[in-house]
Amino acid sequence: MASSSSIEWTQATWNPVTGCDKISPGCRHCYAERFALRLRAMGSPRYANGARVTLHWDLLELPLRWKTPRLIFVNSMSDLFHDEVPFEFVRATLDLAAKAHWHTFQILTKRSRRLRAVARSLLWPPNVWVGVSIENGDFRWRVDDLRQVPASVRFLSVEPLIGPVPALDLAGVDWVIAGGESGSGARPLDPEWVRGIRDQCAGRGVPFFFKQWGGARRKANGRVLDGRVWDEMPKGATT
Repeated sequence: MASSSSIEWTQATWNPVTGCDKISPGCRHCYAERFALRLRAMGSPRYANGARVTLHWDLLELPLRWKTPRLIFVNSMSDLFHDEVPFEFVRATLDLAAKAHWHTFQILTKRSRRLRAVARSLLWPPNVWVGVSIENGDFRWRVDDLRQVPASVRFLSVEPLIGPVPALDLAGVDWVIAGGESGSGARPLDPEWVRGIRDQCAGRGVPFFFKQWGGARRKANGRVLDGRVWDEMPKGATT
């Protein structure tokens, strides 16, 4: 339930919650759903519920055992702000992050409305980054919700990028990740969509990280954009 990670913008994953459901077009080919069902078929006790939301209270203190500082992606197999995750569990997750102050915790959600609704009722440790996912221009409103969160770092994951995102308001945003969809049935990524996001970041001085071109063979397609790898991180971040 916690391990090193092949995700380019983090170092480890920690999943005190597993399971989710689809709420927008970017979820169509959800990797977490595929993995959850595969793990259930393999008999993994953590995934006995398959892709249904499941809380793992016994895993909440796991990062305390990791003594070397890491970037930790929280709930890569779920969404901490899913309606089925009780507020008490969300608060306990942030309390743990405060205890494990030597790590940096990256929390990403598509459920920005719930994030916004509970944000002022939570204490946000300085080592917690909070982000929202945006798959195309129709979901730019999630950034408005993100701006209401008093986190030390606010970021966007524009992935899987399935359409252009023009006129992206980056006020209050500290970092932007973009990337194409990967795996079977991956929808194509237009390079101009990526360039549009990169150029908007450059215009506002926001660090830009290009994760991947994606496709059925994502490793083969790589992550070089216009002759270079874009792996900028938030100001002051250490990896």
